[in-house]
Amino acid sequence: MARIEENNGISVAAMLPNPAHTYDTGFRKIIITLTVIVSAMLELIDTTIVNVALTQISGNLGASIDDVAWVVTSYAIANVIVIPLSGFLGNLLGRRNYYIGSILLFTLASLFCGMAPNIWALVFFRFLQGLGGGALLPTSQAILYETYRPEERGKATGIFSMGLVLGPTLGPLLGGFLVDYFSWDWCFFVNIPVGLLAAWSAFTFLREPKVKHSVSKIDWTGIGLLAVGIGSLQFILERGESKDWFETPYITWFTIIAFVALIAFVWWELHTEEPAVDLRVLIRSKNLAIGAVLTFLVGYGLYGSLFVFPVFVQRLLGFTALLTGLVLFPSSLITGMISMPLGIAMQRGISPKKLMAVGMASFAIFCFELSQQTMQSGAENFFWILLLRGFALGFIFIPVTMLAVAGLHGKDIGQATGLNNMVRQLGGSFGIALTNTYIARRVAAHRVELLSHLSAFDPAAVMRLEAVKQVATMKAGLSPSEAEVAGIKALEGTVMVQSHHLAYMDAFMLIAILFTLALPLLLLIRINKSEKVDLSSTH
Repeated sequence: MARIEENNGISVAAMLPNPAHTYDTGFRKIIITLTVIVSAMLELIDTTIVNVALTQISGNLGASIDDVAWVVTSYAIANVIVIPLSGFLGNLLGRRNYYIGSILLFTLASLFCGMAPNIWALVFFRFLQGLGGGALLPTSQAILYETYRPEERGKATGIFSMGLVLGPTLGPLLGGFLVDYFSWDWCFFVNIPVGLLAAWSAFTFLREPKVKHSVSKIDWTGIGLLAVGIGSLQFILERGESKDWFETPYITWFTIIAFVALIAFVWWELHTEEPAVDLRVLIRSKNLAIGAVLTFLVGYGLYGSLFVFPVFVQRLLGFTALLTGLVLFPSSLITGMISMPLGIAMQRGISPKKLMAVGMASFAIFCFELSQQTMQSGAENFFWILLLRGFALGFIFIPVTMLAVAGLHGKDIGQATGLNNMVRQLGGSFGIALTNTYIARRVAAHRVELLSHLSAFDPAAVMRLEAVKQVATMKAGLSPSEAEVAGIKALEGTVMVQSHHLAYMDAFMLIAILFTLALPLLLLIRINKSEKVDLSSTH
């Protein structure tokens, strides 16, 4: 072994150039690609797979619907806390160790979730599952960028984008199948063999980066402020609508806590020497800052529309959970099919701004078309509309994902992927929370509007009431007064169904408008075609 000597107090090793980053090839490259995509999809599938099983979990564990909602909330809070810390934790623990440990934590927590004896044990293990799963998305993305050469970055982004879109869509489909044919605990047990296989594959084939960024001081203050601020914000978004927002005192207090903690977090991270989350990367990269806004909007639209569509077709059109998943699945296949060609096209010089413009305009059209659906719509009416969704998401995800790392070097890429994924997660949370609140407000407004047309002087309303009364009298044998009450209840039911239908259509239209208004942001993006990303020291 060569002896390291001192030269004027400076070690020779310190003056040596960083070891060159070596890119994986052949079979190892394929296995690493499959491993990170499967791991990222595990995390994304589990954000939605449990949603269709909440009723069964409530009945089986004897919990109220309000309590069982914490199964979703705890996972989301853990996710959004750990995602931006993934770069820091990778540097602290070693990226390979951190990644494998996160997969194993996610898998073990899935086992205990399925075995949970009561609702609060399930909530606790679901939180642990979220801590493990939160690391998988940004770290998988960083590993993929390390595995592929800079000139193959578009292809890598295309591959990763398939998982981003397939995961949330596969969740309800897989969850509906498991609940219908097995039981709710299989929504967690299904992760175990896949997780163990992914952990073994990462242990066997994944290498630690040659250039390591050691952490000499742990930023406990930044971590604490992030956990309190982001955790409180996620709690507000998850629980605010069901608690009537600021009409509930503790929602108000959590809002104040989130606001103060996040302001303090931003100030601290910008002024400390070794921040847990390097927010200065947003200052160094204007494109990342713009991309963060666009990523937030994409998360809002993707999760907001994915929240409204199943509710609309299941509550009003009578779709089963499994049928809903089957209807959504082809759109994800379209995204998967076009992701790789789009990534290669970007490698060859196609402008990402043009691709994003096409994608955002197409997603706006998709939401507009959904806003025109009626109570007579069937699965066949949604086929081409949802294919347009898949087309649009492919054109959006790949450019916006590449935009997050454009022009960045070394460990900045790890910070950028963590921030980008956190922003998308928060965008989805805002999308679900605000859309849910918007729908509730619009239902009330439409109900008032529809009731204004119902009176004793409206011939259509009188005829409808008389028809219901006659049916109630003849078939149910009700007295005239009972038939009158039954008729009024039937009219009220019709009004509520129509009010919800109109409110769902309004929600789709709102997302279409937001995407249309965001198009001018693309003009602010500046792409330097001659600049290549340095991945040699990514975390």
